[in-house]
Amino acid sequence: MRRIHSLTLFCGIGLLAGCSATTTKDSTAKSKKEAEPAYFRVDPGTAAGLNGTVRFTGRKPPRKAIDMSGDPACGEAHHGKALDESVVVNSTGALANVFIYIKSGLEGKTFEVPATPVTLDQRGCWFQPRVFGIQTGQTLQVTNSDPVTHNVHPLAQVNREWNHSQGPGEDPLARKFPRHEVMIRVKCNIHSWMRAFIGVVEHPYFAVSGSGGTFQIPNVPPGDYVVEAWHETLGAQEQKISVAPSSKIEINFTFKGE
Repeated sequence: MRRIHSLTLFCGIGLLAGCSATTTKDSTAKSKKEAEPAYFRVDPGTAAGLNGTVRFTGRKPPRKAIDMSGDPACGEAHHGKALDESVVVNSTGALANVFIYIKSGLEGKTFEVPATPVTLDQRGCWFQPRVFGIQTGQTLQVTNSDPVTHNVHPLAQVNREWNHSQGPGEDPLARKFPRHEVMIRVKCNIHSWMRAFIGVVEHPYFAVSGSGGTFQIPNVPPGDYVVEAWHETLGAQEQKISVAPSSKIEINFTFKGE
């Protein structure tokens, strides 16, 4: 009888332990679900739009020729006439490759990370695009469309620095930047002229000026903000703006040369 009683007691303890483990597992899963962040959603009825133009004044700097003779495939991609892209100004004074973003005013808001990756390609022995933005936690997909090996080396200081070679035809690289950092310079250790700049921000309110100097930042919630415009050689400048519900705000920046 004692053996039967002991066996019954043992089974009962085992059953309780199993129930306890199941309860703990369910509680943990529930806790994780409850811990998911409450993402900020912009009311479409009050969302505003920011747009503007970035211009360059002063003496337009000449674009220097890039010597790619060390890698014939790179030279052939440009027919031997590659020009530096650090300052790109068109005939009307519009300035390209300026990173514009809301620097402050969105504190306390958490934004959902886009599922679509941002792509950085290596084509013609350039990084394309040269300047771009990405949200914290969003995937950066790096591809190599050239017939030569490249090296991708983001010189991050707030995020983790990494360095990876990528041969022609290799699978894309996938990386993420978990922390805000404006800007991260990217270089290729094989081709010294290759440069890119990444603006990592915690929200979707950023843009890069195109060849005509224009930019657009849509779906902005009403509020008071500081907007910064950053250029790789001409520095950064800020403007304070107040965004009313359902408004359209024009904000322009001017960078001066010598």
